[in-house]
Amino acid sequence: MMEEKKLEELLAGFGRTIDEKGGFDIEIAPDRTPDDIRHNRPGVQLRKKILALPEAPGVYMYLDRNGEVIYVGKAKKLKRRVSSYFNRIHDITRTNLLVRNIVDMRFIVVASEEDALHLENAMIKEYQPRYNVLLKDDKSYPWIVVTKEPYPRVFMTRSKGEAGKYYGPYSNLQSAKVVLQLIRDIFQIRSCRHYLDEKGIARNKFSLCLDYHIKKCGGPCRGLVNQEDYNAMISQVREILRGETEVLERHLKDEMNRLAEEWKFEEAQAVKEKYEAVMKYNAKSVIARTEEEDVDMFAYVENASSAYVCFMHLHRGAVVQSLNLEFRRRLAETPAEILSMAIAEIGRRFERKFDKVIVPFLPDVDFEGVEFIIPKRGDKKKILDVGLKNARQYMTDKEAQIARTDPEQSVERLMEQMKQDFRLNVQPRHIECFDNSNIQGTNPVSSCVVFRNGKPSKRDYRHFIIKTVEGPDDFASMKEVLHRRYTRMMAEGEELPQLVVVDGGKGQLSAAVEAFEEMGIRGQVALVGIAKRLEEIYFPGDTLPLYIDKKSQSLRVIQHLRDEAHRFGITHHRDRRSKGQVKSELDSIKGIGDTIASKLMKHFKSVKRIREAQLADIQSVIGKAKGALVYNHFHPQE
Repeated sequence: MMEEKKLEELLAGFGRTIDEKGGFDIEIAPDRTPDDIRHNRPGVQLRKKILALPEAPGVYMYLDRNGEVIYVGKAKKLKRRVSSYFNRIHDITRTNLLVRNIVDMRFIVVASEEDALHLENAMIKEYQPRYNVLLKDDKSYPWIVVTKEPYPRVFMTRSKGEAGKYYGPYSNLQSAKVVLQLIRDIFQIRSCRHYLDEKGIARNKFSLCLDYHIKKCGGPCRGLVNQEDYNAMISQVREILRGETEVLERHLKDEMNRLAEEWKFEEAQAVKEKYEAVMKYNAKSVIARTEEEDVDMFAYVENASSAYVCFMHLHRGAVVQSLNLEFRRRLAETPAEILSMAIAEIGRRFERKFDKVIVPFLPDVDFEGVEFIIPKRGDKKKILDVGLKNARQYMTDKEAQIARTDPEQSVERLMEQMKQDFRLNVQPRHIECFDNSNIQGTNPVSSCVVFRNGKPSKRDYRHFIIKTVEGPDDFASMKEVLHRRYTRMMAEGEELPQLVVVDGGKGQLSAAVEAFEEMGIRGQVALVGIAKRLEEIYFPGDTLPLYIDKKSQSLRVIQHLRDEAHRFGITHHRDRRSKGQVKSELDSIKGIGDTIASKLMKHFKSVKRIREAQLADIQSVIGKAKGALVYNHFHPQE
């Protein structure tokens, strides 16, 4: 059972008490029969609770036989949402497993859907139910802190142990280093860890360090910079960290011009160097100019098992705050639901209320006072594109990390992604791809390449010489090869692949469909065609092709398959064409058979060299009589 104390603490944050908690005083009722469980029906007591639910926003929790919370969900209308779990068999296997483990249900009514989202988030963090989406929290993001001291320090940190103002987090280490380097280039602030105060400075307790001698620090430890001037520099540092670099740029330009007018050229040059450093930083950090001074942006990408959200806060077009979140899916959570969770999480983490937010699509919760913008063009679209690029990179980095540390999990995620992208019922652990090669109908061949777990299995590659088709007929050639390949596999009891890819568009795919129907394996093996021009994926019966994301791992595997089939096929075709040329040239000589022709080719390497060879050289290889026949063939005038 849940601890009532934990629940009291959670509800207190939403202005609720333990007495107002809806259905929490009802005992667990494990009265679901095996037939109820098999058909996703509630038991008698659970049905009564569901019928008594209000049509109001709130949070519901499902408990198992041990009284543990196995799922927490939010709803705009509790009764409608909870009922949807128990009125059908679901398409998602994991959702059916959840429903079959539900013994009791509890709920909390709240004022709004947004409150339900925040309470759901809090309860998921507290109880960590095994069927809920899991936020993979990366706590190693760098921050830049300005310490709370008479002479503040400015440095990068990954923990919040020091008293002071923290800026960030920064999405990657390099971003934080660039900002710090700009501050170091412009301001002579200290980097030592001493606690400087007036008493310590007056007693000459500290010594000047190397930073002072190379003009990186003004020497506050020996009183060479007074506290007022030092904190004036810190104020400008805070402007940079808040994204007010344009204000600082204008200030430095005015100061540079003033000093130049006063003929203080050396001081003006020093200010000019700072001004140029700020200009260079602005050119790199400002993504786009917008009408609003402050803009928030959420970008979303996903693969088969996880979703990734990139958050950015921009001030005057420059990114001053960014964070990437990974959500591990447990059930069939929609992108809109995960985006809502990310917005709530960022708002809680940074204690912020959003005003205008750029998003790729609308979340499933109406956040009070928040205007969501889905840009189609212009500067806001440019901001969203940058966010999407960052989210994709974060996803790629995570996938690469998993591939290094857990190859089996990496394969599992790839297979699940391909299963989704290609509308399959099972993971495509075994894929085969076919490609035809011929030149104006001569030496027609076909290649079959095999991938297992997304990787080439070269020992399973096969070549086919087209036997029944005359002329350049790719469709008929495809039918012949598929018949030969899978008729033999079925006869020998081999396991058929889960996916077959044919290199070509609708024509080749139609021929493959006919072959599968004739063999009786249509529906047992999935079939797609890939067109070369735009990487279009064709499915049997679909008039319009599918365009998979160009950066998708699924498309990369299919492209690799297609390229391997083409390489393997064209190599075989060239070999056969070369052998055909040799045969037509040497075998036309009366008295010269395959054995003699092979000896000549092995020694001279090409027909051209045989033609240019002297009689004695040819006779030394195949004897006087045969040598004379070959030589006379190429030199009839002699």
